[in-house]
Amino acid sequence: MTVDAGRDGRLDLAIRRLERATTLLEQRLAHRLAEAGATAGGLFDRDRAQLAADLDAARGREHDLTVAGEAASAALARAITQIKAVLGKAEV
Repeated sequence: MTVDAGRDGRLDLAIRRLERATTLLEQRLAHRLAEAGATAGGLFDRDRAQLAADLDAARGREHDLTVAGEAASAALARAITQIKAVLGKAEV
């Protein structure tokens, strides 16, 4: 066996080892990405559920504020009517 043949054999062996290591690394990376994606999907589902609950609560508060605003408006209208009636009597 010549020196060149020995070098070529060692080079081929090194290339195969590098390819094997690269393949293993790619497999591990794909596995980790799949795990991370599964975890992130669960987080997104929880975030979506929390946002839906927050939206429902905000809509409930909006309804309560609308009702309170209508009651305040009606009370203000009654007060204005009473004040006008008192002022009208005072002018007579």
